[in-house]
Amino acid sequence: MKEYKLVINGNRYNVVIGKIEGTSAEIEVNGTNYNVEFEKPVAKSSAPIKIIRSTPSAVSAAPSTGAPAAKPNVKPVAAPKGSHPVQSPLPGVILEIKCAVGDTVKRGDVILILEAMKMENVIEATANGKIKSINVSKGDSVLEGDTLIVIG
Repeated sequence: MKEYKLVINGNRYNVVIGKIEGTSAEIEVNGTNYNVEFEKPVAKSSAPIKIIRSTPSAVSAAPSTGAPAAKPNVKPVAAPKGSHPVQSPLPGVILEIKCAVGDTVKRGDVILILEAMKMENVIEATANGKIKSINVSKGDSVLEGDTLIVIG
């Protein structure tokens, strides 16, 4: 177990890296667990790790060893051409989703409510179009920059 305390764009993240096997690892970020896949098997070195995909999991975290901080290089996922991803402006918890896949929305329509720092934040549509996908559920924890909804 290795624990890192990171500040990214002014936001603090507590990252605990758990079990690493081949090209996958169990990672906890601010209490949310993820299974992360790497491009190549992880070697015992201090070189940065390039993450190619991460998915939430139900992995439990163990106590950390307090290792020094390192910042992995995260590969962003590109949105399909002609689509407009709506990203989380800050870390928080999804309180309410006010749309469904296939709904037509206009720029500025309220599409979900995000609780962050004990405040309800209204998340609005960033473009006119139809809801192509909803990538979160009520009660999900999200990080800044996570794609919540895709409008096409």
